[in-house]
Amino acid sequence: MYTVNAYAASDAGKSLEPFQYELPELGPEDLDIKVHYCGICHSDLSMLNNEWGMTQYPFVPGHEIVGEVVRVGKEVAHLAVGDKVGLGWNAASCMHCNQCMGGDHHLCGEVQGTIVGRHGGFADTVRCHWSWAISLPEKVDLQKAGPLFCGGITVFNPIILAGVQPTDKVGVIGIGGLGHMALKFLNAWGCEVVAFSSNPAKKEQILKMGATRVVNSRDPEELEAIQGSLDFILNTTNVTLDWNAYLTTLAPKGRFHNVGAVLEPMAIPAFTLLMGEKSVGGSPLGSPALTRTMLDFCVRHDIYPIIEEFPLSEVNKAMEHLEDGKARYRVVLKV
Repeated sequence: MYTVNAYAASDAGKSLEPFQYELPELGPEDLDIKVHYCGICHSDLSMLNNEWGMTQYPFVPGHEIVGEVVRVGKEVAHLAVGDKVGLGWNAASCMHCNQCMGGDHHLCGEVQGTIVGRHGGFADTVRCHWSWAISLPEKVDLQKAGPLFCGGITVFNPIILAGVQPTDKVGVIGIGGLGHMALKFLNAWGCEVVAFSSNPAKKEQILKMGATRVVNSRDPEELEAIQGSLDFILNTTNVTLDWNAYLTTLAPKGRFHNVGAVLEPMAIPAFTLLMGEKSVGGSPLGSPALTRTMLDFCVRHDIYPIIEEFPLSEVNKAMEHLEDGKARYRVVLKV
């Protein structure tokens, strides 16, 4: 048995308090990670408040984890104590279904979330299956790498799925924790990048992030000016929008991809899709293999989220900072 020191909530919406729990003996394919940094994602807030109806209490958030391996199961051959690794939303999958065997572990029907039925990374230690502990490139910035394991791969995966080309003109809706990373990726990909933002005061900063143009999403004239011009749009927001207004900015055969957890049904007009052979899709995070590819791409192009750091002892202050919409643009806890 191993004692873990963590921060947990006893019920929905409660503050996080110091919490200890015992890990059982290590399974043969599992490993334990000593947490160095853990990002805070909006999903942690959603889970804390049980917005998705699947939170179990006491609840330890945290699924953007970087640290070092401190214990390995007897059947773990490629990782050793002291290796630097990262862990994201998923902590285990079945390893025998068609999805796992085909490399799409994140689509496994039995995939286990790091903070769904398990305790997460607002702690000194976290446990996972070896397949989801991703080795970190040698030159990666540990302080900034945590958010790449959720927010980063969430916006990187759609670029691959949609087959985005360097010659494409693309759009990103919502320039926050997810959107600002999407701008960085797409700019390094070689695309012309249009950022949709409702906050004109952020224009200069958005351009520095990699956008080539900023469109006021509340101005119908600005939306009309780019009608029929975009090959790909990535929506990172979790609110209901005027979907048709954005779909009309797509060029024929354009693709609208959603990664924001919009809780209401999306009212998509059929004729807008039919007449332009346009498509609407979505995705969760990405596979372990694609996460490795993303990390290599980040190191090669020096792509990291813009972060604000808090000590783990100030976790409630950090969560409140995010919930109040003040985060610029990802919050990271130092453990």
